[in-house]
Amino acid sequence: MGSFSSDIQVRFRDIDAMGHVNNAVYATYVEQARTEYFRRVLDEGLDAVSTVLASLELSYERPILLDQSVTIEIDVPEMGRSSLPMTYEVLADGERVATAESVQVFLDPETEKPSPIPERFRERIAEFEGL
Repeated sequence: MGSFSSDIQVRFRDIDAMGHVNNAVYATYVEQARTEYFRRVLDEGLDAVSTVLASLELSYERPILLDQSVTIEIDVPEMGRSSLPMTYEVLADGERVATAESVQVFLDPETEKPSPIPERFRERIAEFEGL
């Protein structure tokens, strides 16, 4: 895993009363990495691409502490007609602490209904991921 990686800075406000990163913040970290993936691989900001997050699943293994270095690794295992599944490994100091899976669905900006992944994006993802 890990054809794409994004470094995340843990902020003090991410820490909960237990002394580790709050579980809800993991979704924000994954979103931040996904946004960077779109910027670097598709050369577009996620806000400029007509998509919606259809699903997100997180599995926690260990807590993240304030002083740890966090990296999110992303892979796209396949592409659907309009859906883009992504898998994530959340690493703290190089050790896996969580995994996640999400699905982005591309939309027609006028009808807001699922539409095929634009060919230029499909080509860039396929080249980057080796699909």
